[in-house]
Amino acid sequence: MTDAPSRIVALDHLRGAAVLGILIANLPGFALPVAAYFSPAAWGGTTLADVTAWALTYVLVEGKMRGLFAMLFGASMLLVIDRADARGGNGAALHLRRMATLFVIGCAHLYFVWSGDILSLYALVGYVALLFSAAPLRLLLFAAAACLLIALANGLAIAGLGTVVERVFGRSTPADLAREIAAMRGGWRSNVAWRWHEEAGPFTAFLANGPETLAYMLLGMAGLRSGFLTGAWPRRRYAMIAAVALLTTLPIFALVAAHTIVRDFDAHTVVLASFVVSPLLRPLTVAGYAALLLMTVQEGRVAAAGRVALSNYLACSIASTALFYGSGAGQFARWDRAALYLLLIPAWAAMLAWPRWWLARFSHGPAEWLWRCAARGTWIRFRRSSCERDAN
Repeated sequence: MTDAPSRIVALDHLRGAAVLGILIANLPGFALPVAAYFSPAAWGGTTLADVTAWALTYVLVEGKMRGLFAMLFGASMLLVIDRADARGGNGAALHLRRMATLFVIGCAHLYFVWSGDILSLYALVGYVALLFSAAPLRLLLFAAAACLLIALANGLAIAGLGTVVERVFGRSTPADLAREIAAMRGGWRSNVAWRWHEEAGPFTAFLANGPETLAYMLLGMAGLRSGFLTGAWPRRRYAMIAAVALLTTLPIFALVAAHTIVRDFDAHTVVLASFVVSPLLRPLTVAGYAALLLMTVQEGRVAAAGRVALSNYLACSIASTALFYGSGAGQFARWDRAALYLLLIPAWAAMLAWPRWWLARFSHGPAEWLWRCAARGTWIRFRRSSCERDAN
């Protein structure tokens, strides 16, 4: 999210891996009723393949790639502010304009494309994160820990909601499922009307998910300040962090997944797994993934995908809803969960193929360029000059 000559390849590499991983978690959200995101028992099949697909996603991906993405958002936010200040500008004012513009983009994505938007949430949390832009490392870590405790308290509160837990995280009722499926298989207006009336808005998401998201943004700011996210630490230290973090947390996630399966995806068990256990363990897992990925940094296709992460993220939503919603091919709730992951092969191929070609000709991804122009209130040169293209 900075100009190309001063980009930090490690951040691009991590961001590219995160946006690829987020698609794994999002596929059930695109294709299946909302309750099925957390539970195969709600919809999408309960065969061995379907349950295994859920378990692998829960253990390895759910919330973890989103956490990594939020960390990188915090790091990039701090870079933008610091670099604007270093140029004699007002970094805080620029950041606020960027968040305002991102909020508009996110709301358009949320209501007109897909209800699983994270951009509007990031924009709202980004306003709060600005308060910590000058905070020392220890304060960032302390505040992140406090936010995670609040997220844990939120999870415990959700677990006590009774009927709401059953509706959103359990098997739901046939009538509710039929209404949602009909809305998603209907036309675009039907989709928008459903999201407007039935889905949580950005401010509700902020109250529910804001504390955990802020924690990851603060950890990202700390990771930038300490050199952890820029690849400045010794390779041996990254290897140690990856081994300790992943070998400690992933087996626990696996045990929780097994317990959830044994309990036949009881709604309260599902909530405890995703909203109570996960916030405690996820930060270590995210740090482990980051350390592992930082051992493989190179200026290749993954880093290029990270430079256009916003464009890739939005393109996935547009392509997926075109396949599953009634305004497109109308495949919503027609695929088994396990079959959905076959889509990763062409999707990842596309996400990795176009960025290098595009960036050789253009200075920014299309969505990134639009965001920059709107936030800065000025036209930014889009196409690279012939000299720039030759240099690449």
